[in-house]
Amino acid sequence: MKKSLAVIMAGGKGERLMPLTKHRSKPAIPFGGIYLLIDLALSNCINSRLYNIIVLPQYKSQTLMQHLEGGWNIFSTDLGHFLKIAPPQMMSGDRWYQGTADSIRQNLYLIEQEAVDRVLILSGDHVYKMDYTLFQDYHDANNADVTIAVIEVSKETCMQYGILEVDEGFNVKSFQEKPSVSKTIPGDSEHALASMGIYIFKAKVLIDLLKKDVRSDFGKDILPDILDSHKVMAYPYRRQNKLQDEIFYTDQDGLRQKRVQTIVDSGYWRDVGTLDSYWNANMDLTGVDPFFNLYGRRWPIRTYQRQYPPVKTVFAQKNGAEKRIGHALDSLVSHGSIISGGLVRNSVLSYNVFVHSWASVDESVIMENVIIGRHARIKKAIVSEGVEIPPNTEIGYHPRKDRERFLVTPRGITVVTQEDL
Repeated sequence: MKKSLAVIMAGGKGERLMPLTKHRSKPAIPFGGIYLLIDLALSNCINSRLYNIIVLPQYKSQTLMQHLEGGWNIFSTDLGHFLKIAPPQMMSGDRWYQGTADSIRQNLYLIEQEAVDRVLILSGDHVYKMDYTLFQDYHDANNADVTIAVIEVSKETCMQYGILEVDEGFNVKSFQEKPSVSKTIPGDSEHALASMGIYIFKAKVLIDLLKKDVRSDFGKDILPDILDSHKVMAYPYRRQNKLQDEIFYTDQDGLRQKRVQTIVDSGYWRDVGTLDSYWNANMDLTGVDPFFNLYGRRWPIRTYQRQYPPVKTVFAQKNGAEKRIGHALDSLVSHGSIISGGLVRNSVLSYNVFVHSWASVDESVIMENVIIGRHARIKKAIVSEGVEIPPNTEIGYHPRKDRERFLVTPRGITVVTQEDL
């Protein structure tokens, strides 16, 4: 993707993800055991052959910056590739980034000095796989000034999103931020088109708009006001984003076979903005056929790999009054973890988790350096890093008792931090 530049917004406070964002920004939240959320957008860039990237961190950025410096120092300046980290530098005033548009405006000099034709604006905290080459081709084919990636949502949930009204050719006719009643898709009265917060601009258009308009946000302020003066297109993500990968299966003779086909999670997208959506996104990774697959060979997800030993499961005592078997079922278990006579089901374990004998972990997200004591039972929980669960503790089985000690989400997911114990 020559003559294109990606700018990744990575400064979100993530207030609805508290207490997980107490010490780190939203894009730096762990995901899938070994990743951070920002790894998804960065991997999409690399897989789309987009090698010019600027990351804009802001709040509590130390964890994020260490991760980028440790795991994403892979670019060749000799080939003109780069990943630049640009925290607020007060270049255009004594203020933090005020919104998506303002964060770009404060760094316009970085865009201008690259002399690119297009600028992709991405979020650092979404879970999805997207070929930005297809996105760019669509933008260029329509000679659009701005193209907004959109996804279908039920009209009952439109108040959670920026909603676009389009004609049959996907020209954008109106843009409403979190409306109580929304325009639906032509020919589909039950669904609306929601902005994914992913944009591609002609670089000159972006620079001109931000120099003339001092308002802070694209979705709330700038985009709704340019529909009469600029060509703004909607990009139907699920219809256009067709990714292919190698699919392995066992044939009738029991032999392992391979075929290449469009993958199911080409249309997957989650804005991990709440604790419930975060838990859901992690659960989507588990099972035999996960809704979001981290194991694709043609669309790999990169990250900074920590130097921990392999996963270990120990004890296979099937006899006696209490069976003592260490095993994990339909789960992701990260390096350094030891399942010592305990049971893990439908869960995601990060680095260096220790599950003691006769403990059980079900449908939970366990972050790094967690110890789960003997006979403890954990269900539908998010356990933050460094927590030590005492023996015989039960979490997720008694909602009323859990609410007295922990934060419990509207869906009933119990969130446990070191301060709680």
